[in-house]
Amino acid sequence: MTSATHTLQPPVALQQDAAIIGLVGLAHAASHFGHLLLVPLFPVFMGEFGLSYSQLGLLMSAFFVVSGIGQISSGFVVDKIGARPMLFGALGLFVLACLLASQVAGYSGLLAVAAVAGLANATFHPVDFTILNQRVSPPRLGHAFSAHGLTGNLGWAAAPVFFVTLTSLYSWRTAYLVAAVLYLAVIALLLVNRDKLSTQAVAHHPDTPAEHSMAFMKLPVVWWCFAFFLLSTMTLAVVQSFSVSILKAMHGISFKAATFTLTAYMLCGALGMLVGGFVAAHSRHSDKVVALSMAAAAALLALCGTGWFGATLTMVVLASTGFAVGIGGPSRDMMIKKATPAGATGRVYGLVYSGLDTGFAISPLVFGAFMDRGWYGATLMGAAAVLLLSVVAALGVGQRTVARA
Repeated sequence: MTSATHTLQPPVALQQDAAIIGLVGLAHAASHFGHLLLVPLFPVFMGEFGLSYSQLGLLMSAFFVVSGIGQISSGFVVDKIGARPMLFGALGLFVLACLLASQVAGYSGLLAVAAVAGLANATFHPVDFTILNQRVSPPRLGHAFSAHGLTGNLGWAAAPVFFVTLTSLYSWRTAYLVAAVLYLAVIALLLVNRDKLSTQAVAHHPDTPAEHSMAFMKLPVVWWCFAFFLLSTMTLAVVQSFSVSILKAMHGISFKAATFTLTAYMLCGALGMLVGGFVAAHSRHSDKVVALSMAAAAALLALCGTGWFGATLTMVVLASTGFAVGIGGPSRDMMIKKATPAGATGRVYGLVYSGLDTGFAISPLVFGAFMDRGWYGATLMGAAAVLLLSVVAALGVGQRTVARA
């Protein structure tokens, strides 16, 4: 049996919790910004390097395959050495990815950027949730998870605006150099406040037999969590990778307007996360909150796929989908916390959130083929169907968490 050397402490001052939540949120925003290092400039790369949708989808698959494999491994390392060293290493890799992106000369260079950025992304969820679970007082964890998800969405929202704006003003290569400087600034801020990011590693009690480090993988609830992340993320990958192209093709929306619709989706998701934090803090049934949120989002996405709406209403409904998903975000993280065995936070979050990476890796390949065939509405309808499957997975997590308890 294992346990963390750090035990739960009484609630601390709000200022202390807020500082930790803010720093972890900044790191999470930086990681989500890194998810979209390449995506906002897909139309530019298609024109400059003559790429297809399937090739662009493969870039994101490369990112998330590397991230998923690395995330499973990093969870074990976080439990062993603590979260802080892994955090700074990951941010340094994002700096390297931005510098490489500023110099690419073709598709192989873009693949290399995707791989380096994927490796950088691999540590963030085990790192973030280990810090939050150890350092934030329990009564504020629901709001901590809300802030964590909110800042992640803000990172997603910032990336398209950042890259499209700087590319239009200067060039896409300059945009990547400025992004590298931004990552260096984040590193500097976190270094100044590094004492607030320290965590303690998992240790064995000498009087109890050691449980195998892989024992948590025998729990069915862990794999139901994995399935939920895989399915729900496949839908998000469609929105991130192809919504701009779908809006242009189905409704003739301009590149800039379509890009800002994607940003609006992320901002609505952030607002939903804020509301969802209060829901998570007061709800005893996290799985049902998640299921209802995802079902509502699936319905909205399916409506967009029908093509019944005009350009303006489609953009509004698509952005509203982000709000529905966002409400379920904090409850999702609370659902995973309830399913996590004591002393295995890094390992469980590493495995479970690798489902996110797996979904991001699979979805662009599947739906990229849809896009190449001009099945734009079917792409959105398919993404809605997959999101409905995630509802089943969320309810399965809830049932098995209760049974294990």
